[in-house]
Amino acid sequence: MSDHAPEVMLLLEQCLAPVPGGTGRYSREVAAALAAGAPAGGRVAGWVARHRDVSAARVPGVAGPSRLPLPRRALVAAWERGRGPAPRPGDGGGGAVVHAPTLLVPPPRPGVGLVVTVHDAVPWTHPETLTPRGVAFHRRMAQRALRDADALVVPTAAVAHALGGALGVDTGRFVVVGEGVAPAVGMQPPDAAARARRLDLPDGYLLSLSTLEPRKGLDVLLAALATPGAPQLPLLVVGQPGWGGVDAAEQARALGLAPGRVRVLGRLPDPDLAVVLARATALVMPSRAEGFGLPVLEAMAHGTPVVTSDVPALREVAGDAALAVPAGDAAALAVALARLAGDAGLRQRLGAAGRRRASAQTWDAAARQLWQLYAAVAGRSAAAA
Repeated sequence: MSDHAPEVMLLLEQCLAPVPGGTGRYSREVAAALAAGAPAGGRVAGWVARHRDVSAARVPGVAGPSRLPLPRRALVAAWERGRGPAPRPGDGGGGAVVHAPTLLVPPPRPGVGLVVTVHDAVPWTHPETLTPRGVAFHRRMAQRALRDADALVVPTAAVAHALGGALGVDTGRFVVVGEGVAPAVGMQPPDAAARARRLDLPDGYLLSLSTLEPRKGLDVLLAALATPGAPQLPLLVVGQPGWGGVDAAEQARALGLAPGRVRVLGRLPDPDLAVVLARATALVMPSRAEGFGLPVLEAMAHGTPVVTSDVPALREVAGDAALAVPAGDAAALAVALARLAGDAGLRQRLGAAGRRRASAQTWDAAARQLWQLYAAVAGRSAAAA
């Protein structure tokens, strides 16, 4: 790496979305880790659309965010057409790179590198779990990224393989950069006991942590709990409503689950989330498709056992630290939950394996890999200009 590291212009628009979701978390944590681990001369600057309040996109150590001249809706429309304003570099001596952490990708600028993160292949492999508009947007912007980006980042080798097949490109086109656990999520706060009392956490419970949308398989988990032989543990549902009208409480009532068996806590601040994760009997993630599955890593960091669907990305992230069942199979999920709830030794083994696995996957490691990638991209872009 040269003495002058590149200026990185990181798009933080997803942090300001109505439902930031996992990609909003990714954007913020990548920004924080890049700033904390910046090499000599390196600078990280945030960029967003024109908003009145950008406080949710402010990250310690990251300059800005600077506002582009168009509001979000107009900016999305312009960038879908490959036009419109793009982040502008300063006068640094190490070159410049734009990193789009989602498929909201700006038009390329001469001499400025472009890195794009593609989080999953869901628009191609499971389009029925997204809105038609979402499918069309992601497919169109992925083709743009494939054409314009100097590097395409994916969170798992499973995504690289799926995208390679879907887009008809060699998997070597993708750079696998993993994820990590935010410090505020991975560590228990000093007032953990008080937070647990305020949240009225039961002694044992199952935890669902995800944006509430059809792809996440909450319907499968609820059906599993209604299956004879399933453990009689309560279920806490943490996450913000997305699209699709997923109503956990209504689905629970329709399945005949006892009142109070399912509690919806909504979106929680990170210290509360850390407490809920650490005290759960198990995190359950029965997704129909995933690109990484960050809640799995977050649970493993606390030594909380994990039960997932048997999809490639979740297998890659969890390894031997989780029980996996076929996606969409409520009966198999009920059996796995009963086995886990009834076997303290199994819970202990999975928890220990999870801690080991989570300790090897950090945002700091991701930032080091990204800085190396930025330096290579910036050098090629400057030479080509």
